[in-house]
Amino acid sequence: MAEQGNTQGKSLGELGLTAQGGRNPFIAGLAVDSREVRKGYLFAALPGTKVHGASFIETALEMGADAILTDAEGARIASGALSRSDAALIVAEDPRQTLAYSAALWFGAQPATMVAVTGTNGKTSVATFARQIWTELGFDAVNLGTTGVEGAYRAPLHHTTPEPITLHRMLAACADAGITHAAMEASSHGLAQRRLDGVHLKAAGFTNFTQDHLDYHASFDDYFRAKAGLFTRVLPEDGVAVVNIDDPRGQDIAGLAIERGQRVIRVGRLPLADLQLQGQRFDATSQEIRFGFNGISHLVRLPLIGGFQAENVLLAAGLVIGAGANAERVFETLPHLGTVRGRMQLAATRANGATVFVDYAHTPDAVKTALKALRPHVMGRLVAVVGAGGDRDRTKRPLMGQAAAENADLVIVTDDNPRSEDPAAIRQDVMMGCPEALEVGDRAEAILRGVDALGPGDALLIAGKGHESGQVVGDVVYPFDDAEQASVAVSALDGGMA
Repeated sequence: MAEQGNTQGKSLGELGLTAQGGRNPFIAGLAVDSREVRKGYLFAALPGTKVHGASFIETALEMGADAILTDAEGARIASGALSRSDAALIVAEDPRQTLAYSAALWFGAQPATMVAVTGTNGKTSVATFARQIWTELGFDAVNLGTTGVEGAYRAPLHHTTPEPITLHRMLAACADAGITHAAMEASSHGLAQRRLDGVHLKAAGFTNFTQDHLDYHASFDDYFRAKAGLFTRVLPEDGVAVVNIDDPRGQDIAGLAIERGQRVIRVGRLPLADLQLQGQRFDATSQEIRFGFNGISHLVRLPLIGGFQAENVLLAAGLVIGAGANAERVFETLPHLGTVRGRMQLAATRANGATVFVDYAHTPDAVKTALKALRPHVMGRLVAVVGAGGDRDRTKRPLMGQAAAENADLVIVTDDNPRSEDPAAIRQDVMMGCPEALEVGDRAEAILRGVDALGPGDALLIAGKGHESGQVVGDVVYPFDDAEQASVAVSALDGGMA
């Protein structure tokens, strides 16, 4: 992405950069894509997983770049082109982090109160609940992540955690629109690639740590280190860490935060939790929770399905408190929270009272958690429609099937986003974990069959795609919305369609 948005330009020094030979030109814009470079731009040639961005330095120079940011390897790769140019050269040990800080200085604005949340599951829900709490408190707030920018300012995003130029452009746009509070999702990819460095956080949250993204990270330890970077590197020492200590790695995160001198708010069911979930009671459409904070217990009704939602709500409350809000006022907002799109969302109800839910669960732990969370709300059978994405971690596929088989009464295995892989092969991987499941490749038919199987008091969980409005097959994105398909299926079976 490129950015021209500063008409006056800024010098390298104003962007915190020092070029070889003391060069200090004024920069007209930033770009990480050589095709978007314009005269006077700084081009960031970053190391990649397959190719080094330095391969495009010559193109960037031809397009008029006045400055190149790269690492020592990049400077070596493009030494010929650089020697023939008078462009300023900045060689950084970690050019991704350097670009993030420079992008923050280039745009120069972001909401005054910001928090971020990381973890394998629950990031979108926690960020959305934090935004809803702030809104109830009277602030202009947004959440940024998987579902784009939502709240008092709306915009699409193509990545959960965008690269720094896009991210800081968006944060500046939010600030210019009067947004004072923002909650971000911090993906492991974004943290590993230093995309959040340069964001000024008041508090940071940790939800949980389970298997995912091993197609990108070399190991579980590498994946965890990426997540931990939110606390060891991005959150300042005077920030507040809000940690789910019920998760086995939560204690590790809390320890890392304490080592840096950060205040820690522990959330969970364990006795040492500062914000302790003490009890839950469920009905068909909501739940009551009892929780304690600073020695005082509170009883609140949440209009949310799924026991894990209480954990997400309390983590969000902890983040808002950690960012400076009054705890009692925060707790008063909780009964007004709404369902997060695509997260345990009630999509349709059959004439016989059976319910259909859509959830983004796309990891083994998330499938297990979603089904277990639905069970107390369901009087009859629990049916699950599951699949797995192509070109992603293959080892989790049979585990997802196993999680569905162990926690649902009937499982239907179908296609998710097969991408470049053979859909039938992906389904077979999932079926290894649930050999008794029904295999239905076409996702619309699978949903129809799942809905058709529902008797009075039953419930269907359609897992994997949540809020997504398309299905990726090969290089094509076909329109497909799980919630919409569920409504169509219910209407067709219950006589609502002519």
